[in-house]
Amino acid sequence: MTKQTVVTDSPAEAAEFLNRGGLVAFPTETVYGLGADVFNHGSVGGIFTAKGRPSDNPLIVHLRSPEQIGEVASGLNAHAEALIGRFFPGPLTVVLSKNRSVPEIVSAGLPTVGVRCPSHPVAAEFLKHCRHPVAAPSANLSGRPSPTDWKAVFHDLGGRIDCLLRGEPSTIGLESTIVDCTVDPPLLLRSGAIGLELLREVVPELQVATSCKPGEAPKSPGMKYRHYSPEASVVLVEAPPHAIPTAPPSAWIGLSGPPEGVFRSMVCRSPEEYARILFGFFRACDAEGIGTIWCELPPEEGIGRAIRDRLFKAAGK
Repeated sequence: MTKQTVVTDSPAEAAEFLNRGGLVAFPTETVYGLGADVFNHGSVGGIFTAKGRPSDNPLIVHLRSPEQIGEVASGLNAHAEALIGRFFPGPLTVVLSKNRSVPEIVSAGLPTVGVRCPSHPVAAEFLKHCRHPVAAPSANLSGRPSPTDWKAVFHDLGGRIDCLLRGEPSTIGLESTIVDCTVDPPLLLRSGAIGLELLREVVPELQVATSCKPGEAPKSPGMKYRHYSPEASVVLVEAPPHAIPTAPPSAWIGLSGPPEGVFRSMVCRSPEEYARILFGFFRACDAEGIGTIWCELPPEEGIGRAIRDRLFKAAGK
């Protein structure tokens, strides 16, 4: 049944919808999230229904402050405490041992749960008005590019959710970095704005996880399924070719170029700008009927590692 999605600028009003068992999309510094009360099994199930999300893909729990961690997780070790002390609030998710009070649907049946504290002021105010921590993946249809502004959320989920908390576009544009602190040494499960180099300043022994093997349950979002994909085909290159085919219409995004023959192009001034506009560029290309998007792979350092990760997944690799 189609819902009437209320669009509001009030974090308190949006929190009331969530506290009553509703689904609420809200802005964060990374991408927009789709939230439900973490302890409301039915509401959390509604996230999977609204997004068309596979049930074995765990959710991240959003907290108003680190003091809420004990409501959903336990077993903070020295590595977790160091990362939380350095990067909370911010675009980091830490995987910890899950408390029994957290429904298994949140963690996809795993004994672990990812937690983070957004630094976005609207998200922080929204979470302050929520009675409990909020389970929230990105606020898009599963597999599509993550939404970095409220209009993209409404395009995907309008009529499927109860409320959309409107805010400014996300300043980072890519989902949070995820580190599993339940293993020794800790594992980087998903790259994000907090790069491997920064993480190793805090935890020098940090390792990088490989993708999920067939039949293996992912410990974090973004490890198993094709994600972030536009309707157009995505072609990855290390450097711009001199020219690209003009039929069907093609687009280009990267740090250099563009090559000849493109219908739409975006040359980014920095990897940070590349990250911030990537998903919005994918959506704009789809709206214009672009058939192929050529994407230049940035250097694999800092946020460039995260951009490469999203591009490979968007290309189905």
